[in-house]
Amino acid sequence: MEAQVHKHIVMVPFMAQGHLIPFLELAHRILHHNPIFTITIVNSPLNINYLRSAIANGPSPPHQIHLKSLPFNSSDHGLPPNSENTDGLPITQIIKLFHASTALETPLRGLISDVISDEGSPPVCIISDVFMGWANEVANSFGTVNYSFTTGGAYGSAAYSSIWMNLPHRNLTDGGTHDEFPVPGFPESCRFSITQLHSYLIAADGKDEWSTFFQPQISLSLKSKGWLCNTVEEIEIMGCETLRNYIKLPVWCIGPLLPQKMLKNNPGSGIVGRRSGKQPVIRPEECIEWLDSHPQDSVLYISFGSQNTISETQMMELAKGLEESKKPFIWVIRPPIGFDLKGEFKPEWLPLGFEDRIGKQGLMVHGWAPQLEILCHPSTGAFLSHCGWNSVMESLSQGVPMIGWPLAAEQGYNAKMLVEEMGVCVVLTRGVHGKIVKEKVKNVIEVVLDKSEEGKGNDMRRKASEVGRLIRASVDGSSYKAMDDFLWTILYS
Repeated sequence: MEAQVHKHIVMVPFMAQGHLIPFLELAHRILHHNPIFTITIVNSPLNINYLRSAIANGPSPPHQIHLKSLPFNSSDHGLPPNSENTDGLPITQIIKLFHASTALETPLRGLISDVISDEGSPPVCIISDVFMGWANEVANSFGTVNYSFTTGGAYGSAAYSSIWMNLPHRNLTDGGTHDEFPVPGFPESCRFSITQLHSYLIAADGKDEWSTFFQPQISLSLKSKGWLCNTVEEIEIMGCETLRNYIKLPVWCIGPLLPQKMLKNNPGSGIVGRRSGKQPVIRPEECIEWLDSHPQDSVLYISFGSQNTISETQMMELAKGLEESKKPFIWVIRPPIGFDLKGEFKPEWLPLGFEDRIGKQGLMVHGWAPQLEILCHPSTGAFLSHCGWNSVMESLSQGVPMIGWPLAAEQGYNAKMLVEEMGVCVVLTRGVHGKIVKEKVKNVIEVVLDKSEEGKGNDMRRKASEVGRLIRASVDGSSYKAMDDFLWTILYS
């Protein structure tokens, strides 16, 4: 039976690369599943340009995806000119961007009015980022519905939402301590530690600038018709159950939102294509050629995501540990904390003569790297990562185990889950103030890259490989069914 509604979906991602790209992948996935929809993705002008560039880098884009820029002036919100994305912003400015994102509400209302004028009815639904909870009120006022999309995993999203809403580390009950406290929605046996929280969350009291953004936006997202989650049911059984238990809403696990080539059973080495609108500073072919010269599962890949870096002291110790490990590595490196992330890299941030000495052992990438090609290559044996969810899914889809160094957002919770629930990760340290010495760096690298039959590294690789198999199987299995159910719900319920 044909649905008696316009099949127009409006998407409202948050203003960060780790959110924009999954929304674009979600749009592609919806249209691949059912091409009857028109999808309009809205955002600030620079982010729309970024998405346009990302689309241009991919396969021929479906004509049903439309990009619409909404007026936004960062200077009106105490931000530097043209600051429309978290990329390159220091943490003190990122919170201003969060608050500034609510300024998109008024122009979004104008856009929905235009849709109604042109089509005679409102969009069938709005899909908004969990951080853009205000879109629920927009949907309600125009007689449509809103679904929230969390670009993170189920466990991390549940922890992030519950900890922000309840601040359990401040309201210690049941004998909890800062080293071990329960989190509402999680099983009693699952305890969290203050070390897994970012400094701004540790200091939050419900009245600070972080709380006054996250608490209202998450509260509004809890009033949506349901949540979409960029994960796979089978790899996060406990996380999915916890998320549903906490938010008391339907949850559709429609991940992995990754390029199709990564989800083949044997992607092998080769060009996957860029997910982002960024131009790598090194050609993918160059990386592949370098990786081809190393044995299988021997190379450590190091990257802290699109907006993170570490301190000078940490950078120095990491470099020393890498050199002493004698293991081959690719290191995506940016200036340390306190310096312009997009500025020139100074040799004094590394041991004297480091880049000359490492020779064939290491490939240093000053800027953007072809991450997908690196993770898909059989020589890549482990990923030292900030544990951002996109990086986690990219790594695990290829069966690559991880060394965790969570830095912000829900990354500490992701790392906890990867260690405790999956057994595919070892945490090296946490945050930009975490203690790190070269001896520990060397030891952890050796453990994770160890290929001996009874070694921990081999066990992690085996578990990561099984998670990868489940991720790939979900494309035609549980995630396909979840998408089918979600699209049936928005059309017919």
